[in-house]
Amino acid sequence: MSGSGSAVSPKTLDRLPDSRKPAFRMRRILHGLGPVFILVVHLGCLLLLWTGLGVGAVVWATALYLVRMLGTTAIYHRLITHRSYAAPRLVWWLGSLVTASAGQMGPSWWKAHHLSHHRHVDTAADPHSPLTTDNGWRGFWHAQVGWLLSPDFHPASLPPDVEADPVLRLIDRLHIVPPLALAWLSWQIGGVEWLAAFCLSTTLLFHGVASVNSVAHLAGDQPFATDDGSRNNRWVAWLTLGEGWHNLHHAFEASVRQGYTLRRGELVTLPDPTYRFIRLLETLGWARRLRYPSERALQSRARLRPRS
Repeated sequence: MSGSGSAVSPKTLDRLPDSRKPAFRMRRILHGLGPVFILVVHLGCLLLLWTGLGVGAVVWATALYLVRMLGTTAIYHRLITHRSYAAPRLVWWLGSLVTASAGQMGPSWWKAHHLSHHRHVDTAADPHSPLTTDNGWRGFWHAQVGWLLSPDFHPASLPPDVEADPVLRLIDRLHIVPPLALAWLSWQIGGVEWLAAFCLSTTLLFHGVASVNSVAHLAGDQPFATDDGSRNNRWVAWLTLGEGWHNLHHAFEASVRQGYTLRRGELVTLPDPTYRFIRLLETLGWARRLRYPSERALQSRARLRPRS
């Protein structure tokens, strides 16, 4: 016999659309904690009005920014999303924990969201383009912050390769745990002052990463021919340890080094600390098969009249 309170059979569950499956709804709830956390750390910066920042707290905030930014750029972006190099699974797992502690969500969400940006770059389907409205400030706001509250925040699907790894899938679903644990650790080490330093570091990192979506599609040079507004922006590159060479990235998505440009027809390398970090991993035996575009390929993508 069956009744209204009986369990749904596996066959019936398989026939349900994803949006009605319990796992899908739970995933959206867990992912939805991300914007809440980002709002909380923004508000947490107000603690600085009472605590100030001593030297130790400044060092803590700076170290958290640099280490977690490298996790975002070297692990989430260049390794997991674009496979710009190969690395042992332990690098994937530890790097994902570090990056999740920055409030950058989990690896499945991050890769799905970023690839959606590349597939639909600077169109209405791009989840965070600043160029889909005639209002410049409105576009900037959407690309910097507003997309967190849009329906596009939730990817339509998650990448199968990341989902196939049970450790990465667990980090993705429990992405809120690492940043909360790091906030607790900050408080345990240095009290409210160091908790405020954690909030400041996390807030600055969020906006540094978001500036790639916004500023690096609005201002800078375009030495390489692409069908979008991506630009090389030195200030964004400085904030993000090399991710601001965004025009190169859109021209050669899989390049492990993003610090390239062309000047008067000559290939020039640019500062790219993330690339240097990956080279360090290679020296230690933790990275291999680094992928580079050839000089010929770079020259062939030269924009005839570089925009600036």
